Amino acid sequence: MIDQYQSLYESFRWTVPTNLNIGHECCHRWANSSADARRIALFFESETGAREVWTYERLAATANQLANGLTRMGVRPGDRVAVILGQRPETIVAHIAIYSVGAVVLPLSSLFGPEALEQRLKDAESKVAIFDDVSGPNVLGAISRCPALKQLIGIDVADERVIHWKSLLLRQSSSFKAFTTRSSDPALLLYTSGTTGAPKGALLPHSVLLGNLPGFVASQNWFPQPGDVFWSPADWSWTGGLMDALLPSLYFGQPIVGSKGRFSAERAFEILERYQVTNTFLFPTALKQMMKAVPLPKDRYKLKLRCIMSAGESVGETVFKWCEEALGITPNEMFGQTEMNYLIGNSHLKWPAKPGSMGKPYPGHNLTVIDEEGKPVAIGEIGEIALNRNDMHGHPDPILFLGYWRNEEATITKFSGNWCRTGDLAKVDQDGYYWYEGRADDVFKSSGYRIGPGEIENCLLDHPAVANVAVVPKPDLERGAVVKAFIVLTPEHQGTNRHKLTDELQEHVKTRLAPYEYPKDIEYLEALPMTTTGKIQRRVLRQLEIGRANGTAKNIKKSVFTNPI
Repeated sequence: MIDQYQSLYESFRWTVPTNLNIGHECCHRWANSSADARRIALFFESETGAREVWTYERLAATANQLANGLTRMGVRPGDRVAVILGQRPETIVAHIAIYSVGAVVLPLSSLFGPEALEQRLKDAESKVAIFDDVSGPNVLGAISRCPALKQLIGIDVADERVIHWKSLLLRQSSSFKAFTTRSSDPALLLYTSGTTGAPKGALLPHSVLLGNLPGFVASQNWFPQPGDVFWSPADWSWTGGLMDALLPSLYFGQPIVGSKGRFSAERAFEILERYQVTNTFLFPTALKQMMKAVPLPKDRYKLKLRCIMSAGESVGETVFKWCEEALGITPNEMFGQTEMNYLIGNSHLKWPAKPGSMGKPYPGHNLTVIDEEGKPVAIGEIGEIALNRNDMHGHPDPILFLGYWRNEEATITKFSGNWCRTGDLAKVDQDGYYWYEGRADDVFKSSGYRIGPGEIENCLLDHPAVANVAVVPKPDLERGAVVKAFIVLTPEHQGTNRHKLTDELQEHVKTRLAPYEYPKDIEYLEALPMTTTGKIQRRVLRQLEIGRANGTAKNIKKSVFTNPI
């Protein structure tokens, strides 16, 4: 293989039009073409095995009906419309319709509990919420405290406060004149967890779709090729599901597979075979499960898979080798975040991958590693990965978010001059490859989910038994990390049965936040490690857990915090 990286990187130029709309780019331009209208946009499969096929023409007509309905509900350009749905056709329809009316999509996970939903719906001042029977109970449990929420659209939801999806669409025309949006206009409001306080809403423009394309194309071995079909189990309410799978596939006019239901290794292989999937995005956790469940997939399945992109955590040498030997595919790892996705990665057919490395910056993105003062560090030194507002040619990078929703202070803190900080540490070698060194803050990932301790800690503090709490990642071979909570009990609960209390606290979080956010391990302490200014030193607890995992943990000094009870 000839290393083409330098020529690809240096020759790349951004072409971002003044006017751009994700709904048009991902659906209507295909539907408006007589040659492309009947192209398959979606293969859908429910938990029961029921299957549907949606063309771009059908998607556009249905989206137009919803757009008319939203307009009559009073939705105007810039309004936020929540979409609380999993992988299903209506999710795509909702996105296209909301973009078409010039409004902003607020994607929220069906896994969120009522408190998590309320927090985001209220902060975003969402005007309309679209949801189904899965998320319905939690949505209905949150709406009374969301005064801006005026209209509810439900799928298979029986409640007098909810307008039924089908009934709404039946009354609307399938023709709609889309609102003209600029490429810099807001399109998406994606909430990302932070270390303290409430989650922050990252506001993304329509141009972010174009900003993601170089990394998507490269990490998917120059997608699209004739006959390409995409599938990923990643939730379409997250950056990974939206920007790493759904929207880029539709942008290129290729079919994507949508599937409802919990992930399982066997079902993943069945979907890959049934739809002859060529390209996929799989978290390392999913790959590990597939490797363990079906060590020799070619003996059981006839696959057409030609590329795997993976992100969220390191794939690791064992899984990497299994992909190469059992699937005949070298996986391309990728690094990005909600505020600026698809920054660094590999494309092994175009440039060589170094085992264990994050890869190199994708074409169009000017990255470096900076110190606390915002200055680039020397080769081999550890610093924080940062993206410049402009590419190497001085042109604005369209991948960058507009800022945090109504949080100017957090937006300012995110930048050091023209450098936007990622919060992730790395070092760069002499060949330009990035090597991950951990988080600069306390956010961590578990099974591909980005988790901030602040929201979980606040939830636990609501319990009467909890006086203080610190949430950190506990190393886990299967998930990369699991949520662990160190808890200081209130005086009146010191004598409570710890086993029963642990179950109670775990259930307390499960019923209020997302299932993956509950602490799988709880340890009780007399005090937490604190700075002289009263801040919790999560770093000390993280190092303790790392030491326990590798067998190097030392005795904890009484002056730092007391030994576990």
